[in-house]
Amino acid sequence: MVPEAELEETDVGLIPKEYGWFVENVRDLRWSDKPGQGYAVPLTGRDEHEAETFFPMLGLAIRVTNPGDVTTTYHWETEQEDFLILAGECLLIIEGQERRLEQWDFVHCPPETKHAFVGTGDGPCVILCASSRQFQKDGPWGYYCFDETAARHNAASPEDTQDGELAYARFPDPRETRYPGGLLPGG
Repeated sequence: MVPEAELEETDVGLIPKEYGWFVENVRDLRWSDKPGQGYAVPLTGRDEHEAETFFPMLGLAIRVTNPGDVTTTYHWETEQEDFLILAGECLLIIEGQERRLEQWDFVHCPPETKHAFVGTGDGPCVILCASSRQFQKDGPWGYYCFDETAARHNAASPEDTQDGELAYARFPDPRETRYPGGLLPGG
């Protein structure tokens, strides 16, 4: 029988303390405020320790991006990634192309698909992000990339690199926080 995991209350919200199943409202979990990139709640681990210890097979997060904010630096990963627009609008930059997305659009990225998202519209865009983690811990996770289309939207790395500090140098460091309210649909 799989045990229920204990969740630990921290200054910034709940986090899993151990392996096991749990149920909790997303608003009560630990969030990240990423200036210029919106907010994120890493549902399956914020760092390698959490991901590999408690959620070794699947990466799952919710990103909330305001108009003009980018979710990530343009990149590709060795694993499949999928995205579902839950609310709002955004611009997908994929393989050097731009695609407008709105609520309920689904994006599938096979391994090595270069991509990033930029918030558009009148309010926040809420994106459910999912990826496999099967092979990431054993090799390179992927690459941040320079791309002219992504650069026009502040979404490109200054050069092709695996160095996250270089790829994200233009943004302030993220800050862990509690759910700030008002980001998610439904109150």
